Amino acid sequence: MATKMMPVGTTEDVRRANLAAILGLLYRNGPASRASLGRITGRNRSTIARLVTDLVELRLADEREPELEERRVGRPSPVVSLRPEATAIAINPEIDVLTIGLVGLDGTVRRVVRHEYDRIPTAAEVTSISAAVIAGMQVELEGLLVVGIGVAVPGQVQTATGVVRNAPHLAWTDEPMAEQLSKATGYRVSVANDAALGALAEHDFGAGRCCEHLIYLNGGASGIGGGVISSGRLLGGTSGHAGEFGHIRVSSSSVEDSAGIVGTLEAEVSRFALQEALGLSRVEPGTFNKLLLANRTKEVTSVVHRQLEHLGSAVATAINLFDPQVIALGGFLAALQAYDQQFLAEQVASSALAPSLEDVRITATELGEDLLMIGAARLAFAPLLADPASISR
Repeated sequence: MATKMMPVGTTEDVRRANLAAILGLLYRNGPASRASLGRITGRNRSTIARLVTDLVELRLADEREPELEERRVGRPSPVVSLRPEATAIAINPEIDVLTIGLVGLDGTVRRVVRHEYDRIPTAAEVTSISAAVIAGMQVELEGLLVVGIGVAVPGQVQTATGVVRNAPHLAWTDEPMAEQLSKATGYRVSVANDAALGALAEHDFGAGRCCEHLIYLNGGASGIGGGVISSGRLLGGTSGHAGEFGHIRVSSSSVEDSAGIVGTLEAEVSRFALQEALGLSRVEPGTFNKLLLANRTKEVTSVVHRQLEHLGSAVATAINLFDPQVIALGGFLAALQAYDQQFLAEQVASSALAPSLEDVRITATELGEDLLMIGAARLAFAPLLADPASISR
């Protein structure tokens, strides 16, 4: 399907919209020849050449001659790719670790720093630690084109203002995260819900890149969150709070989740309960899934199956409501599925409507541990992708 480039307004408006279309294609799809960019957008060779030249002058793209295997009959078309020097800072605060990364516009995760805590941090502490880590990166940041900071928070965020309205696991309420972090670092800061950003990243670059309808569910130390991509767009709701799958009721249990609601997916399916079954008081980042999959004792299997029953109920509800093509599971939810994929499939099938279940694929996320770094960076890149020429102002 061709990317439409039919803006109205001044010549400069047209140029900016066309630049955004070309940059967006390169961002989502990777390097492309001038010829293919012309075919996709419907623009002629000279127009594409001018737009690519503008992106090169803005230090956002490079050109090279095609490799031998990329050549076609006739005049070879230069290959356009994004420059990794255009960079965003990505931040993800969790209850046990703060992750800060540098992500290039080309999708390369250049560096990741993890700062572990011995207690749940306040928003002020996260701001202070983040500012200190970023200050320590200044030598590395020299020569890069840093467009801003994207923050993925496990909680409800008023995206327009960057205020974290409610992050129960972190015990944050009405924290002006964007304003405070911008003051501390000097960079433009955008903040959004972590699962929503994960859904966008997985849709653009992971398991959902070839589909228009995706549901992303993630399980982490701060509970369970989710995001819905419908017709290629994130379902945000009135204030950007849509996708709170963790608070769907799945049982008549009196166990409360982080919001004080009983019998929910988050209350019944938790990493903490799995850690207890494994006999672990603390887990190093990135190792939990491996430890769970390596343990097949009767006690652990029983806990896993109980959690899979509830996860299957929630997944079936999501299928019945949204009719997705892909359900991507991240964090410890991916490990639960991998532990007994057939058992989860049976639980889903017992509650999902058969016609809706026919074409859905339930899979682990493809971006793995980089997912939230890429998602948070995507948030920081959004103004640049909407108006590449703004970087020259």
